[in-house]
Order: sequence, then C-alpha cells, then structure tokens
Amino acid sequence: MMSRSYTNLLDLASGNFPIMGRERDRKRLSRVMTVPGSITELDDDQASSVCSDNPSSFATDRMIIVANKLPLKARRRPDNKGWSFSWDEDSLLFRLKDGFPEDMEVLYVGSLSVDVDPIEQDDVSQVLLERFKCAATFLPPNLLDKFYDRFCKRQLWPLFHYMLPFSADRGSRFDRSLWEAYVSANKLFSQKVIEVINPEDDFVWIHDYHLMVLPTFLRRRFNRLRMGFFLHSPFPSSEIYRTLPVREEILKALLNSDLIGFHTFDYARHFLSCCSRMLGLEYQSKRGYLGLEYFGRTVGIKIMPVGIHMGQIESVMRLADKEWRVGELKQKFEGKSVLLGVDDMDVFKGINLKLLAMEQMLKQHPTLQGRAVLVQIVNPARGKGIDLEETRAEIEESCKRINAKFGKPGYEPIVYIDNSLSMSEKIAYFSIAECVVVTAVRDGMNLTPYEYIVCRQGISSAEASSDLNGPKESMLVVSEFIGCSPSLSGAIRVNPWNVEATAEAMNEAISMGGPEKQLRHEKHYRYVSTHDVAYWARSFLQDMERTCADHFRKRCWGIGLGFGFRVVSLDPNFRKLSIDDIVSAYIKAKRRAILLDYDGTVMPQNSIIKTPSSEVISILNRLCGDPNNTVFIVSGRGRDSLSQIFSSCRKIGIAAEHGYFMRKSNDEEWEVCGQSNGFGWMEMAKPVMKLYTEATDGSSIETKESALVWQYRDADPVFGFSQAKEMLDHLESVLANEPVAVKSGQFIVEVKPQGVSKGLVAEKIFTSMAERGEQADFVLCIGDDRSDEDMFEIIGSAISAKILSSNTSVFACTVGQKPSKAKYYLDDTSEVILMLDNLAEATDSPASSEAEYDISP
Repeated sequence: MMSRSYTNLLDLASGNFPIMGRERDRKRLSRVMTVPGSITELDDDQASSVCSDNPSSFATDRMIIVANKLPLKARRRPDNKGWSFSWDEDSLLFRLKDGFPEDMEVLYVGSLSVDVDPIEQDDVSQVLLERFKCAATFLPPNLLDKFYDRFCKRQLWPLFHYMLPFSADRGSRFDRSLWEAYVSANKLFSQKVIEVINPEDDFVWIHDYHLMVLPTFLRRRFNRLRMGFFLHSPFPSSEIYRTLPVREEILKALLNSDLIGFHTFDYARHFLSCCSRMLGLEYQSKRGYLGLEYFGRTVGIKIMPVGIHMGQIESVMRLADKEWRVGELKQKFEGKSVLLGVDDMDVFKGINLKLLAMEQMLKQHPTLQGRAVLVQIVNPARGKGIDLEETRAEIEESCKRINAKFGKPGYEPIVYIDNSLSMSEKIAYFSIAECVVVTAVRDGMNLTPYEYIVCRQGISSAEASSDLNGPKESMLVVSEFIGCSPSLSGAIRVNPWNVEATAEAMNEAISMGGPEKQLRHEKHYRYVSTHDVAYWARSFLQDMERTCADHFRKRCWGIGLGFGFRVVSLDPNFRKLSIDDIVSAYIKAKRRAILLDYDGTVMPQNSIIKTPSSEVISILNRLCGDPNNTVFIVSGRGRDSLSQIFSSCRKIGIAAEHGYFMRKSNDEEWEVCGQSNGFGWMEMAKPVMKLYTEATDGSSIETKESALVWQYRDADPVFGFSQAKEMLDHLESVLANEPVAVKSGQFIVEVKPQGVSKGLVAEKIFTSMAERGEQADFVLCIGDDRSDEDMFEIIGSAISAKILSSNTSVFACTVGQKPSKAKYYLDDTSEVILMLDNLAEATDSPASSEAEYDISP
C-alpha cells in the first residue's frame, strides 16, 4: 500500500514535484546542514515519503502513543534467565485507552526503565509487541546518559521550570554535543514508530519534553500523518525560553504536529508568545478553538489539564484497609491536625518552603504546638536532576531543627518519610489528613490534590471499611505556580515564596469550619470526578480528529532542510502559477487587464530601497507598450509617492490609496473615486492614534490624503498587536457616525473613507473596459496582503455580472504560500518579476508562443 503522503525535499524545495511510485529506486542523496543547530543525524534517511512495511490489518483507526518510558514494569526472573513484564497500572499512559473508542487499538512506543543486554533485545522486543502491543526503543547507555540525564534533566527541565544556568552549579550550560544526543535519541524513537505505523490509518500521540523534535522526523516521512503532542511540564515565558540556543529548532519541530496540548492557558500563552516573537506567527481563535496558521496548515492549541483514573484509586481504596492499617494511623495521630505533603525529591517542589511555613505557623500560633503535624512523604527522584543532594540535605536539616525546637515527648511536628510508598499506603495517609499542602515553585500539573480529593470522598460500596467512609471534607493549600491550581477554585492558593502567607493559609485550612470544608470538597470532587484521565484522552482525540479532518483533501508537500523542514498544505485548487499556462493564455488574448500591487509584490516588503530597479521599470514599460494591455499599479501608497516612483512609466495606470485616487496614465488628471464628504473625521482619529503612538514604542502615524495609517512594524510584536486591537475598538467607537471604515492589516490599523477598496478598483477597471467595447478576456491580478483579497474576490462577481466573460482567462495570484481567495501563488517578488518578464518577452515576440518558460531560478 503506497502512502498518499509524499515529500522529496531536494526536489520540492525548488518547486519540482516528484513522480509517485518509484521511491525505492531513488538514489539516496547527501544533504547539507543549513540551519544552526541542525546535525547530520537528522538528514541521513531518504527524504521521500514512505509507507510502513507492515501492511495494515485493522479496519479502524489505531492510536500509537509515544513516550520516553513504556507503561511497563520489568524485573529479572529469579533464575536470571530472561525478564518478567507487567503493566504499570499507576502509569498515566496506560490509562489513556479508557478514553478511546472500544474498537480502537492502542500501541505504545517507548523505552524500558531497565537495561536489556543487546543479545536479548530482539527477543524482548518480540515478546513486548506480541503480548503487550509495546514497541521498545533501546538506547545505548552512553546515548541514554547524554539524552536523558544530562540534556533532559539538567538543561531542559531546569529551563522549563524557570531556572537559568547562571553558574555551573545552577544547571548545566548548553552543550551542543548533548543537543545532538537529544536529536539522535529522538531519531531512534522515530525509527521505531516508522517500523509499526500505518500512516493513513493511525493517530500518533507524542508525550512530553523528551521527544519535542520527534514530530519533525515523522512529518518528513509522512506528510499527512495525524499527529498530536502534549507537554506535561510547564512551558516557560518567552523571556526564559529565548535563552535556549536551539529555541527555533524546537518550536519548528513542535509545529510539525497537528495539535499541541498544554495543561493551562498560561503555558499555551507562553508558547504562542514564543511563536510570535521568534517565528512571526500570530494565533487565531475560531469558534472557541485556538490555532496557528503555519504554511497552510492549522496547528491546533489544546488547553486541558490531565485527570486521574477514578477506577484505579477506588479499587486501591477497597484494599487499603487490608494492606495498611488505617486505624493504626488514626490512633497514632489521634487528637492531631494532620497536614500532608507528597512530593518528588526535586529542587522545584518547594519542600523546604513548606517546612519553613510550618515552622512559621507554629511560631505565630502557639496553640497549634503539640497539635499540628506535617507528614512529608518524599518520593525518590525521577532522574539525575540538579542539586538533588543539596536539596535533600536542606530538607533534613530543617526537619531536625523544627522538631528540636517544637517537639516534645510523644509529639514531632514534622514526620519525614524519605522512601517510596505504595499507592495503598499513600491512600491511608490521605484518609487521615485534614489538608494537603503543595508548595511547588513550578510544576507542570501535580495530581496529588486530585488523588487526595477522591480519597476523602471515600467509596460507597457495602464492603468498604468505615474508616474510608469518613466525613466528605477536604482542604487544599496549593501553590499558584502548579498546573492544577486553576482548576481547584476552592483551594487556598498561595505564593510559596511568601512563607508568612503560606503559614497563615495552612492555619486557615485546619481551622476552617466543617460546613465550609464540605462545600469546598464537593465543588472539587464534582470537577475531579468528571474530568478524569479518560475525559482528557477522549477530548484530545476529538480535537485531533477535528484538526486533521481535511488532511487527505489538501495538497501537501515538504520543503526545507534540517529542522527548517515543514509541510506546506494547500487547497487542491490552489496551485503554483505555471509560466507556460499564463504565457499561452496571454498570447491568445485580445484584451488584457493586468493589476499589480506594489509593496510585497513588485517590491520586496522588507527592502530598505523602496524604488523599483531599472529592470522592473523596463518590464512594466514593455507591458504598457502593448495597446491591448491595460496595466494598473493598485497600492495603498499615496499618489505623490507612486507618481514619483513610476514617473518614467508614461502609460501605466495608478490606483493610489487603495483606489481613492485613480489615473489611467501620466498624461491624465487624477480622478477621485471615493466619497467627497470632507475629512473632518481625521481630526477625530488623529488624537486617538497619537495617544497609542506615544504609548507604543516603535509605532508611527502615516497621514495620507484620504486615510490615516497607524503602523507598528518596529514595535514589540505582542504589545503592538494588543495595542492594535485596542485601537481598533477605540476608533470604531469614536468614528461610529462617520462615513469611514476602520480596518486592521499586516502591522497596521487604517482609517479610510467607506466605499474604497482594491476590489472596487478592479471592478471599475473591468467595467470601463467593457463599456468601451474592450471586455477583457485575460485578467492577471497579483497581490500579497489582506487588502488584495478584495481584488481576488471581485473577479467572481464580475463574471456573474457579465462584466467579464465566462471564457476570460483569470489568473488571480497571491505572493507566498498561504490561505487566499486567489487560485494561484508565486513564492516571492523575484518570481513575480520573472513571470512579468516572460509576459513582456511574449509581448515583444508574439512568435514565441512555442517557447517553454521555467520559473525556477
């Protein structure tokens, strides 16, 4: 089965489309590194699209879940001959399947948490695939150390938690060899996915920061693959993230996904801000869904905090009384108010801040001495993170000091448990705790509060012990810097760095009356029980299906090298303008209308020199020299500027200020095409624009004869965009009763008279030609921005109104590969000039109709 997806980067980068069907016979070509941070490991595979060697045997969609670790437990057999594997039921990934349709098969791709001898790896792989539907990725020990322990845990993890490596002992400095190891590891994961995937039938869901460049590897192979990514850690603000030397490589890799998920809006907002500041991409909201337009693809942004598995916790609760005597804990802490902390050993969990808050509470409220107890359970560290030993020593020192200061026979204010507890043991502690305290200074999600709420709710079955059916009360003191905080509106939120405020919050939590505790608990339980892990997985799958709905309808191809690779996805009717086709139609036509935008079309948008070259002037003069051509420059610029620029083009027509002023040639007078009701509104609009200009560094006002333009191209992109939206509302309010239109464009806000647009210019030109008995049978209309879309749109209505014939050869063309009402596109201004030059040559030599033209440079 041949995948409908395809890409050959070397061919397509130059605009040439490969012939499908002979990928295996193509010669593998070496490629060069052109993007900073890209390494050769990314490019040594054949770049053409492939399909899996494993033929599909599934009638329904399949989900491939890719993560750093498989949801499996592994241990050596007692005889040391082989391995025993079992599902890790505590793993979040294992529980995702509960949210998928029953007939959807789930396949896992990831690594094992144990080292498997290379001799055994093939046998282990076969067993895992057959019995558990898990495809194991084996990383060499030296690569694993660089990839996970050194790059992920010592560079990405601190940075994503807002810690910059100011010194060697505050996180590792960026090491490019470790980045290369990260890329190599991601490539190994991609190879394992490629082994098992059916690209047209499968969904791929990638998890967490370990695999952020994996989407690029997979998208290179399968252009139309349905692929989502979820980040389980925080995403830092742009001020922090931009310090990462490979910042753009990671952003572009993530944007090769179809859907990118985050726990909170803050994390998503930071990601979108990075895309705006570093890649120039602005997000849009459509019917409640956030999305980024990226080369014709809409990359969805999903905001949904993960939940817990209710069934698993409830099943453990039924066994908790048997496996761990809850009664003994109640007896041990009888008469005490128990506050509970359950955290991983990590510098970002804020455990010592919690201990200091406990110390402050006992100091400020002496009546709690002898009664309040903080039980702090510390889970083992998940990897070789930074400052682990220092953090542990600091915690132990605080525990000893506080216990020595406030402890007495039979009472220890801090109960420190520094070892891993089973889920049933944790549930026993949850059942006796009046309050759970989480003081992480930064955490992606943290599900401990959710687990605590469910445990405090208890179970209603007849066989449950009475201990687990206690009062339906719970209290939470949570850091405002953790992912679950926004969803727990009944919790007492604190800034963990403010030890005094945290101490008061802990005191308030254990001093609060029962009825209020119950109301807060009920509110939390309703949310946690309805937004479980199955709900989260189901919601993500639904959004992935929605985002990928038109994958097989659009034309897709890949362009770019290294991490600059991206897929261009366009409507099947939207295609690159063929020089052969337009020259052929041009030569056959008797009356031609040629409408050209200026900035961004004839002249590069970012060019410092804003006057056309002698070559461009020559081409335009040759086109205007043909009596069968009506050539117009249709621009938003003022008429004086355009008159000066095209002073040497005697016969060219000019529509200035979007058509408010028009003239057919240099020899004719300017005609005012807009309403002449005076410009008193300018005196109302100018003060508003001046206000925003003074408040927005890098912005300016351009005063035209018929319009006012506020431009913010040189301003901070995020602030400028925000100010532009605010100004738009402000101006619409101030000018509500004036005959003007207020519109936003690319880095501009413009106020102009009503009834003025490039579309009306085009209609006026077509009508004038028809009234003279010279109805155009060839129309070329080229532009690059939003105002030019009016021209493209008017062509259809002109044909319906018979201003243009239904047989007219129409070439509506936008500059750049982007969504447009035009049917054609050219990549940049150089291709526009090349195309116009070909038309000029056809004008000079009508006999050249048999010649072939090529737009490729």
